[in-house]
Amino acid sequence: MKRTASVLLTFFLAVSVMCGCAAEKSEVSGLGNGWEPAGTMELKYAEEFGVDYYEDGYKLITLGDGSRFLVVPEGKDVPKGISGDITPIYQPVENIYLAATSAMCLFDAMDRLDAIKLSGTKAEGWYIENARKAMENGEIIYAGKYSEPDYELILENNCPLAIESTMIGHASEVKEKLEKLGVPVLTDQSSREKHPLARGEWIKLYSALLNEEEKADELFSEQVSYLEALPENVDTGKTVAFFYINSSGYVVARKSGDYVSKMIELAGGKYVFDNLGDPEKDTSTVNVEMETFYETAKDADFVIYNSTIGGEINTMEEFLALNDLLKNFKAVEKGNVWCTSKNMFQETMQLGQMISDFNKIFTNDGAEPEGVEYLHKLK
Repeated sequence: MKRTASVLLTFFLAVSVMCGCAAEKSEVSGLGNGWEPAGTMELKYAEEFGVDYYEDGYKLITLGDGSRFLVVPEGKDVPKGISGDITPIYQPVENIYLAATSAMCLFDAMDRLDAIKLSGTKAEGWYIENARKAMENGEIIYAGKYSEPDYELILENNCPLAIESTMIGHASEVKEKLEKLGVPVLTDQSSREKHPLARGEWIKLYSALLNEEEKADELFSEQVSYLEALPENVDTGKTVAFFYINSSGYVVARKSGDYVSKMIELAGGKYVFDNLGDPEKDTSTVNVEMETFYETAKDADFVIYNSTIGGEINTMEEFLALNDLLKNFKAVEKGNVWCTSKNMFQETMQLGQMISDFNKIFTNDGAEPEGVEYLHKLK
């Protein structure tokens, strides 16, 4: 009898757990009011967001962190009975506070900088020409960095949406205050995407806010075409070191498996580090002592110096002045030292072309090929 009671208790507990899970799942799927989606946005690489389309122009955006936003068409009301975790965003979407630097180029590519009024980066911090000019002309104004926004300025400009990077996780009090003030916070999670081109595919999410889906599809397809133009499973056999040297003399290298190392691999190269950095941490770079770096990277076929943070250099003389050991690198002897353009990491929309640039230099050993936009050879 005791055994029977025990079995029954176990059964009912299991059913309760399953029902609880089902209930929990139902709470985070759909609008919760019985409406069924009429379609879903097609995504090729992105896994950290999704968009469902409903009748009358409503769009449900779901992010990888579980947050959900309902794009409400102009002149429409929020549908009755939707789940309480869904945050409405009303069209037209304008006067955005953009603190996620990587997203600016996506709005620029769609020719929709007019939707942004407030920036978390000052004019001089932008290498995207149109963004910098817009700030210099007063069309976009500085409203404080992500961790110290000017709340008064944000409210004065009737900001309907703050777009933050995942760095907002280090300033959760800012997110809470913005939401308390009635400003929804959408966290751009493109940095968590597994495939490099998935970062650029976030243009489709922003296109849903602005009804620019067709334009976004065209722009993203162009970047995909660069990758598709390369031979399948291309392998040039070339090893590549990608780094910069900070003011303390440490080499700052990309973590193994991050999106830059994956771009190198997609272009047919092999990143010199196989297991650099903790894969469980969000950081994308690792500080390495120069002597340790030298032992691993000295025989690399190509050196690519990351000028985005380390400061742009134009000559081999400037490069060699950074550390005496650099002159002993194989890539220096062969003349295969390249430098990134300053705007490389603000050009999320051009990652397909960047992969193509990598491939061009790997397959033109020593020569400087035509049509390379985001790299220049040191001489």
